[in-house]
Amino acid sequence: QVQLVESGGGLVQAGDSLRLPCAASGRTFSTYAMGWFRQAPGKEREFVAANTWTGSRAYYADSVKGRFTISRDNAKNTVYLQMNSQKPEDTAYYYCAATTKRYGSSIKNDRRYDYWGQGTQVTVSS
Repeated sequence: QVQLVESGGGLVQAGDSLRLPCAASGRTFSTYAMGWFRQAPGKEREFVAANTWTGSRAYYADSVKGRFTISRDNAKNTVYLQMNSQKPEDTAYYYCAATTKRYGSSIKNDRRYDYWGQGTQVTVSS
């Protein structure tokens, strides 16, 4: 089992920055990749960013490419989502997820992921 706990959400203005940490505990050595997803009211959950636990590759949704950065601190078992130049359309509940599957569905597909955090709300005002 892997436990994930997100934090860092809040209310910001358009153009501001925010960093979301996701602390992992438990059998983190079994984790192949970590991802961030988000869900806005009335919309489906969508992929935001992911990277492998070794950090060899990072993936981003087109809507956040160039503005968001995913990174990790292996010593702290923590993955971060740095969000810059935020827009009102970034408003959503943000979830951290972990997958132990080295192969399978696309890393951008939420079905690839085995473990999920409880989420944290990010609201961007215009």
